[in-house]
Amino acid sequence: MRALIIGGGAREDALSWRIAASPSCEAVSSAPGNAGTAEHGENWPIAATDGVQLARRCTAERIDLAVLGPETAIAAGVGDRLREAGVAVFGPNRSAGRLESSKIFAKRFMQRHGVPTARATIAHSLDGALRALEDHADGVAIKADGLAAGKGVVVVRDRELATATLTQWYGPAHIPGGGSDILIEERLEGREISLFALSDGERLIPFGAACDYKRAGDGDSGPNTGGMGAYSPPRGLPENFESLVFERVLDPVQRGLSAEGERYVGVLYCGLMWTRNGPLVIEFNARFGDPEAQVLLPRIEGDFAQLLLSVAQGRVDPEAVTFSSEACVGVVLATSGYPSSATPLHGLPRRLDIGGERCRVFWGSSSPNGEAVDVSGGRVLTVVGSDVDVERARLRTYEGVHALAAQLSGYDLTYRTDIAVT
Repeated sequence: MRALIIGGGAREDALSWRIAASPSCEAVSSAPGNAGTAEHGENWPIAATDGVQLARRCTAERIDLAVLGPETAIAAGVGDRLREAGVAVFGPNRSAGRLESSKIFAKRFMQRHGVPTARATIAHSLDGALRALEDHADGVAIKADGLAAGKGVVVVRDRELATATLTQWYGPAHIPGGGSDILIEERLEGREISLFALSDGERLIPFGAACDYKRAGDGDSGPNTGGMGAYSPPRGLPENFESLVFERVLDPVQRGLSAEGERYVGVLYCGLMWTRNGPLVIEFNARFGDPEAQVLLPRIEGDFAQLLLSVAQGRVDPEAVTFSSEACVGVVLATSGYPSSATPLHGLPRRLDIGGERCRVFWGSSSPNGEAVDVSGGRVLTVVGSDVDVERARLRTYEGVHALAAQLSGYDLTYRTDIAVT
């Protein structure tokens, strides 16, 4: 099998690494890729959203399987273009991908099909948004409708701060992702969990769970980011957690998609709040999460490339997914200004010493430059450690983080110190 990974972040580095290790994989390429994917195969200098050029190159290179990484590729209809070119695609088409690309579409979909989710009001203007605040005395989540790289959600308890945020969004700061439509949603109390499922268009099967950390600072302080760390499997959940989510969330989603004529293929990522009344959906993502993928993929056993191909071809085997009993913890090292800014870095060493066994590193948005690496994104590296339980995996991970922080001391990187503590 010849595979293509579309995207250039740490998620795509993890996908490239895991697919390259699959017995059925002859070669793996990435577009545009990064410094990590270059170690596993060829990087193509094609943007992840350029479906026309990607389809042409896939035909020329005889690509059997294309895996859509970032949400921008899905929203741009890259999967549609590749399918038209005869390529098997792991990832939804543009229409089904609206479950992620439009929070308002997803909210209305959930309401139509009885999927448990937070109470919300759709606003189209500053006046409408301010009026909606009156219905949420205990705080709100303010959500931009479109894609915003993980930065389109602000959760506030205080009415004054909510008003200030809305005034900024409808004023000079502009709504993240563009447009004028937003959700004013009740603020949920509980524990946030990410659950993943694979869909071949007809069936949904479980694909593990993780806990991620979206805030920039320790103790969940600071602004939302694309993700500062994660661990898998989650701790402290009921034994029937997965079956309950399937019963209340995923089965209704699958029935709803079928009823509306949508054939969803790929991974469906459910961002959930575990409340006193069970799971409520915060959001859907139409692809593997970042950094969740970095802690899920090392736990997968078997021929991962063949599994993804079977999903893309509409014949997934419900017994094909097996996970190691070991735990994984991932910690992101970011530039000091992230997420408000992403200062480019130049000349990082390409060969990194993470200072321990059972610990690996995945590169974020970057490009190899001889024996050095140039970094363009705010999230530079994800360090992932594995061991028999979460606590031991966490110790391994932070050993690697400390080794890298010392090695890269001249680059002013930052990271959270409390990943997988709670």
